[in-house]
Amino acid sequence: MRVAEILGSVLGPDVPVRVIGYDGSKSGPDTASVALRIVSPRALARLATAPGTLGMARAYVTGELEVEGDLHALLVAVAGLTMAPMTTAEKVRIARRMLPLWVRHHQPPPELEFRPPGRLHSKRRDAKVISHHYDVSNRFYGWVLGPSMAYTCACYPTADATLEEAQATKFELVTNKLGLRSGMRLLDVGCGWGGMVMHAAAEHGVKALGVTLSRNQAEWAQAEITRRGLDGLAEVRHLDYRDAPEHEFDAISSIGLTEHLGAEALPGYFSSLAGRLVEGGRLLNHCITQPHTPHSRRTDPFINRYVFPDGQLHTVGHLVSVMNDHGFEVRHEENLREHYAMTLRDWGSNLEDNWEAAVAEVGEGRARVWRLYMAASRVGFERNNIQLHQVLGVKVDRDGSSGMPLRGW
Repeated sequence: MRVAEILGSVLGPDVPVRVIGYDGSKSGPDTASVALRIVSPRALARLATAPGTLGMARAYVTGELEVEGDLHALLVAVAGLTMAPMTTAEKVRIARRMLPLWVRHHQPPPELEFRPPGRLHSKRRDAKVISHHYDVSNRFYGWVLGPSMAYTCACYPTADATLEEAQATKFELVTNKLGLRSGMRLLDVGCGWGGMVMHAAAEHGVKALGVTLSRNQAEWAQAEITRRGLDGLAEVRHLDYRDAPEHEFDAISSIGLTEHLGAEALPGYFSSLAGRLVEGGRLLNHCITQPHTPHSRRTDPFINRYVFPDGQLHTVGHLVSVMNDHGFEVRHEENLREHYAMTLRDWGSNLEDNWEAAVAEVGEGRARVWRLYMAASRVGFERNNIQLHQVLGVKVDRDGSSGMPLRGW
């Protein structure tokens, strides 16, 4: 069987994707707007080693498999295949078909794959995992994220709003939900490059402290705080949230942190945050979630090896239950998944606009990882394979009073 026919048989006859082999073979409809070009036999050898998303990702990251046309469009076309985990029988069938190619052309996994050492979710291992993803290059992230340097789901006030407008709207939404006012104290855990901290300080006179496990983020954020003249109101520290000050804060924002926590860590996480709040203090937890209770804790192997090692997504129902059992009365939640698809669309456009500079800064392999994971995640949000929920909780006082307004925030 020729090369294109092998991969074409995996995709099936109904997928609108052309396949072009290095041996000149072709399969799939000629009218398809996107194509997979198999550049090297090593691409098929990788699929024999790891059928499914990991093998495809390895081949793409190394340039052994190329995409002609729009990557997002291709992923939409094959979404039914990539989002449904392969059965063991399907993997065995593919591996047997490609075994001769594996024998002749197999390669070790790309060096960019990361398997963190140490005890799962220990402070030392968590620090290594966060450094792997975030301590890449502030300059690279600036090209992808834009001036806001916000690496979390934005909130688009209109369909044609810019990314910067949407990120500012997101920070203001969190501000309103937390009821932040001048003179209040905010703790932002997993603060990234300090966007929420600086927004609360500059726009509302809040005394805001952010903590992050990424040294690159902390150094950039603190320099930006000084540049904006916010010293005395805003601060970002290179610190584990478990070591954050235990003083009484009026509010806590957690924007994109619980994705990095295993289920076993959630009770202690929410309890520790509740312990840092005054009575009537609010927590806004903003994170990626699964839409259904998972049958397995295993994450997508490409995401786990290349992007977010040790990450685990929870259902919003589980998060609400744990928050409710560990210090918070849940007052409101909403799903912003369509907004995250739009955010990823704009990040992807930024990367393409700065592609040559990004490759020069972090290498082509890493730039390909980011291009692939952002496009794939966008499809996940569009197809409701993943969601983004904001859950607002309050620490009621001893008499059960929440201090919440009767309506609104």
